[in-house]
Amino acid sequence: MDRFSTERDVVPLLGDWAARPGPLYRSLAGALTRAVHDGALAPGDRLPAERRLARTLGVSRATVVAAYEELRGGGLLVSRQGSGTRIAPDLRVRPPAADGRVPGGTATTIFQRLIDGPGELISMAVAAGGAVPQLADVLRELVRDDLDDLLADHGYHPGGLPALRVAIAAHLTGTGLPTAPEEVLVTTGAHQGLVLVTQLYLAPGATVVVESPNWPGCLDVFRSAGARLVTVPLDDEGPSVAALGAVLRERAPALLYLMPTYHNPTGLLMSATRRRRIAELAAVHGVPVLEDNASMTYHSESGDAPPPLAAYAPPGAEMLSLGSLAKAVWGGLRIGWVRGPAEIVQRLARRKVLADIASPVLDQALAARLLPRLEEILAVRSGELRRRLDHIDGLLRERLPSWRWRRPDGGGALWVELPGVNAVAFAQVAARYGVDVVPGAAMDPDGGHHSHLRLPYTFPPETLDELVHRLARAWAEFERHGPVPAVRVIV
Repeated sequence: MDRFSTERDVVPLLGDWAARPGPLYRSLAGALTRAVHDGALAPGDRLPAERRLARTLGVSRATVVAAYEELRGGGLLVSRQGSGTRIAPDLRVRPPAADGRVPGGTATTIFQRLIDGPGELISMAVAAGGAVPQLADVLRELVRDDLDDLLADHGYHPGGLPALRVAIAAHLTGTGLPTAPEEVLVTTGAHQGLVLVTQLYLAPGATVVVESPNWPGCLDVFRSAGARLVTVPLDDEGPSVAALGAVLRERAPALLYLMPTYHNPTGLLMSATRRRRIAELAAVHGVPVLEDNASMTYHSESGDAPPPLAAYAPPGAEMLSLGSLAKAVWGGLRIGWVRGPAEIVQRLARRKVLADIASPVLDQALAARLLPRLEEILAVRSGELRRRLDHIDGLLRERLPSWRWRRPDGGGALWVELPGVNAVAFAQVAARYGVDVVPGAAMDPDGGHHSHLRLPYTFPPETLDELVHRLARAWAEFERHGPVPAVRVIV
């Protein structure tokens, strides 16, 4: 079976090809060449038909025809009647990712943007800001008061620095989830926690239930374990109870993965009633639950968030909770945690030892000092985010009145619906105006939400001004002329 045969498979591998200078057909040919040399496309893989790829990319068919012709001329592609266009089966390429680019997956473009840096593009791949001012204060305190003792320590704490495990347990207890330090594993970011839980629960072929839409980086972790993804839709309170009940009953999944507090990308806050019902459903069907609360650090516009999902779990239910300081404090402070039954935490700790032995001690010591101040930090950051949300809300209503969005309960992004337009096609136009758009189809394992895009509002006001200005220009171009016109070049 072909690894790649549809435009949905190939488009995420092309990155920001449309933003590159020069004729579009050459930019597309260059992006396909890079995907081959990265190992994302392999010899023998079939490419989409020209017309279908052109429609998805928002360009004319002539652009794709010219790109394919150039690559056939260079020996990278071959075309045969009845079998379509393929990467040349006998092509020799250097080892995958030899140039340091991120290999395939739906999150390829997002993670590659972090590596490449912003350049002239405004990237919508990351909804995060700079560090909070309190981080510098705590760092100075740490150097003044505790550095000698920390440096005298051996530095290896696979479960986490004891002081930090105590601080995390106290923090979670304060949110309504009683927690003991031995129920906490410190991880190098919430992402590592997700990877460790995946390794523990998901064998190849296992089923994991996820909300739709979802964050591509999480979906790719599950896919890398060989898991099958089954989706449940969201309503205004969280995952549909009827749909979830049917899936749990019929599919007997190995794991249920949810984002109850400021879901990414919708910003939805799951209600307390829905949390209780889902916890009961999971317990009845004996399905382990992983709740990802990495974005729970932003206060709801309608008041404080309910306690974590695990607080509603009946006795004996197997429920794990992910957390992180990345959104609240700084993405560069790579401190996360997994909270769960002590025996499960021990099993995860053994896997963490194999991954990195232990998380950095200085980072953990900073986190231990920051957690008691977290409410103060959140109050300031939440107010700032609400002002930025108000700002972009006004800009969009003025400049892009046909776009639709639900004002999020929290988080750092809008989930925008474009009127009858495939966001993948619009993304190609937006790139020509200097905006790196993440289309909704990349966030749906079933390929739905194709008319949506994720629009972060964590940028400073002046950047939001420029972002909406560029998007409005791109949208005017798209509405006026449709797909980006091609320059037909005879090769």
